[in-house]
Amino acid sequence: MDAEELVQLNNEKRKQLSQENKKYYEDMLIYIRTSYNTSDQEMEEILVELLDHLIEAQAEGKTAKDVFGKQPKKYANEILGELPKGVTKKHIQYFVMLVCYFLAAASITSGIFNWLGPYIFSVDSWSNTYYLGTFVLKALLDIPFAFLIMFLALQYIRWTCFKEINNKRFLFLSGLFGILAVGLFVLVALIIPDLGPKVELPFYIIILFGFALYLIGRKVSKAI
Repeated sequence: MDAEELVQLNNEKRKQLSQENKKYYEDMLIYIRTSYNTSDQEMEEILVELLDHLIEAQAEGKTAKDVFGKQPKKYANEILGELPKGVTKKHIQYFVMLVCYFLAAASITSGIFNWLGPYIFSVDSWSNTYYLGTFVLKALLDIPFAFLIMFLALQYIRWTCFKEINNKRFLFLSGLFGILAVGLFVLVALIIPDLGPKVELPFYIIILFGFALYLIGRKVSKAI
């Protein structure tokens, strides 16, 4: 079975677990899956093996703690240490997909603001002036920032695994993280001056460009 089929099998088999065992296992599953430098195929195979082992133990009256121990994060790290590391073709495809989606979202959002400008911001034109040097420099900064934010978000998710975290605290920290992330992109947009040749584009060209990038990202995602 490929990785996608293993994920579906895992989803079905988890229904056999008790609430306590399910919570323990799903924390381990999230912790392992958010490890970004391992093969999806081998990762999912290990997760199904662990699940089968737990289901058998549960039938004998054992809990997940009896099977995997009281230090699940340490156990999960040992499992990850045994999986092969490295950048795979799938990781490169994920990178291309995320870059396309990120640029598509930025383009569509920019186009929509230009379209609504005359109605909301008293702007006289549905076009906007873009400086090519500024655009390239922003992309060179925003894309690494986006991946940094994604990396930090994954680390935060991994940190929450195997912990009892108050919902209000979780929402507060998530909201704070979101505000800081948006603020970072706004700061980049404000501090970069106008550079290079300029071109004036109507809003619909920007939106169409965004949708084209989205379709490319979607095509890449289907190939993963």
